[in-house]
Amino acid sequence: MTILLLIKPGRRVAGMTSTLVEYFTGVQHRLPCEAERVLKALEDHGPMNKEELSLTAKVKRAVLDHVVMQLYALGLVEVTTEGKSKMCSLTSLGWDFLGLSKAG
Repeated sequence: MTILLLIKPGRRVAGMTSTLVEYFTGVQHRLPCEAERVLKALEDHGPMNKEELSLTAKVKRAVLDHVVMQLYALGLVEVTTEGKSKMCSLTSLGWDFLGLSKAG
């Protein structure tokens, strides 16, 4: 079953409950500006280690660590270990968040 809900007049997003939309709206306003650059870099370039992500998103490494932990805690980014590297990637919730950000 697909649930449709009204986000803005004329805009609908399939499969999201109003609670999730409210959650995303609140998250959008509380994240630092660097978080948007990190999410955009992961969207455009796919999974990457923190060093690559820092350079691609143009976020200082110390700030990146803090932002990645915020995004991880919100369930938008996944962090895995590959050898000595910490790899960052978007979760399915992260993709939904980006989709809603573009729609809204």
